[in-house]
Amino acid sequence: MFLGEQLEDVLEQLISTGSATHSIKSGTLDTGVRTLPDLAKDATDRNRTSPFAFTGNKFEFRMVGSRDSVAGPNVVLNTIVAEAFSEACDVLENAEDFDKALHDLIKEYATRHQRIVFNGNGYSGEWVKEAERRGLPNLRSMVEAIPALTTKKSIAMFEKFKVFTRAELKSRAEIKFENYAKAINIEARTMIDMASKQFVPAVVKYTKVLADTVIAVKEAGADASVQQDMLKEVSELLKEMKDALEKLKDAENQAVAMEEGEEQARFYHFSVMPAMEALRSPVDKLEMIVDKEAWPMPSYGDLIFEV
Repeated sequence: MFLGEQLEDVLEQLISTGSATHSIKSGTLDTGVRTLPDLAKDATDRNRTSPFAFTGNKFEFRMVGSRDSVAGPNVVLNTIVAEAFSEACDVLENAEDFDKALHDLIKEYATRHQRIVFNGNGYSGEWVKEAERRGLPNLRSMVEAIPALTTKKSIAMFEKFKVFTRAELKSRAEIKFENYAKAINIEARTMIDMASKQFVPAVVKYTKVLADTVIAVKEAGADASVQQDMLKEVSELLKEMKDALEKLKDAENQAVAMEEGEEQARFYHFSVMPAMEALRSPVDKLEMIVDKEAWPMPSYGDLIFEV
């Protein structure tokens, strides 16, 4: 059990019995090295925007999606930690003066890896710019991250600790590329089907309703400018949706014709997904304009407030 869990149990008992007299305050982190200065330790979770946050007495990993298994990331993290401990032990176990060696090692690590420390908002663009300035990688997608599995450095680490062989890492990377491509393929085809059979026909029918309304209002001798503006806006978005739909179909057909692997996965990410975003944009706008009764499926508002 983590020390944090034990503290939570104690705090719960104190609060429930009414015997709590104070809150946790900040203090200092004891490194065990007397010649190093004291390091301030915050009482709160200061780096909650970090994907791998150190929260005072433990690390918290916060990057795994709700439907994904934590096993894979844990294998990688545990191997990385094992390598770090191994390197430190190699130095300290062979040191003539343990305290001096520990002092020098902590100083070396703190200096060498200072560039990864960031105490600002990790969700903001501020860190992206700062990380680029520091020369840190910024992998924006799964497709761009997968190749990290098969770098010389990664292969050497996993083989050193007999976790994965070169062949096992390469096969895992290949499977990840294929799974990514298949997932985007399903999403793109679903999007094409929905747009072709539901959204386009629904908006076409709605434009007829608007056109009939414009004619009726004009024949009645009233001002039909509002209806005309709506008809023009909906018609323009309908054309934008139809054009985007055709481009998505072309991109999807190109992707399907490619050989499975990294190249196909990258094409899905850098070509098919932007085409999907381009199709979604006019559909989202039309959802806010088209009559609720004419829209073929529940809107975001329906899902949030009426389901």
